[in-house]
Amino acid sequence: MRFTGTDSYVASDDLAAAVNAAVTLERPLLVKGEPGTGKTQLAEEVARALDRPLIQWHVKSTTKAQQGLYEYDAVSRLRDSQLGDERVHDIANYIVKGKLWEAFTTEPAPVLLIDEIDKADIEFPNDLLLELDRMEFHVYETGEVVRAETRPVVIITSNNEKELPDAFLRRCFFHYIRFPDAETMAQIVAVHFPDLKQRLLKEALGLFFELREVKGLKKRPSTSELLDWIKLLMVEDVSPEVLRETDPTKAIPPLHGALLKNEQDVHLFERLAFLARREAGRG
Repeated sequence: MRFTGTDSYVASDDLAAAVNAAVTLERPLLVKGEPGTGKTQLAEEVARALDRPLIQWHVKSTTKAQQGLYEYDAVSRLRDSQLGDERVHDIANYIVKGKLWEAFTTEPAPVLLIDEIDKADIEFPNDLLLELDRMEFHVYETGEVVRAETRPVVIITSNNEKELPDAFLRRCFFHYIRFPDAETMAQIVAVHFPDLKQRLLKEALGLFFELREVKGLKKRPSTSELLDWIKLLMVEDVSPEVLRETDPTKAIPPLHGALLKNEQDVHLFERLAFLARREAGRG
């Protein structure tokens, strides 16, 4: 079964081809792109399209690779030994399975999402090389080998916060999700808001893409922020005419809190609006 997107996720031909290539090659799919371009949701939709379970490992700055395999809970074992608990005689009771262990032993073979791998320490990707290559690892405390009978589909996302090691990159199939053009974005919006009037859609997209091109913007709004904004426009019944008359270099867009997510960008638009009004007054 090949991935072509779903009824709730518009996948470009290039992205669908990348997913299918990674599945065929049995390599992790490394996905990069602007925040909000659907990297995390991709794993959810691939799992749904292929009818497989989804296992999610959300990486933080403190996450260690070993946590993905297993952890030995020595503190609980010590406590149980002090209480005279019979469980203490079997060390397996104190092995906490990680997400890779879960992915290797789940049937049918799941989709494993390793989300935002670049948040962790630079050694984190290298520490997973052997396990992702061989799809197995050794549990030293019990002597057992955990092995995947069927390889899970591994999708790894990165926001490019730091460079990933070359050895890790060589083992991945890479795809960069480009920001959607206006036509693709209209398809994405239509999936979420099928009843949206075409005039409002046209004006909202036009203003959104103009706003993204304003020079000096610290954080350009993403797809998810556009969807939030359009939802608000519909609830507040903002007319297409209001959007058509809004010039992002001269006035702050209506309900801009859904699009602008830091004070520097709000101040930028306030300054542009002030300068525009001053120029108009001089004229």
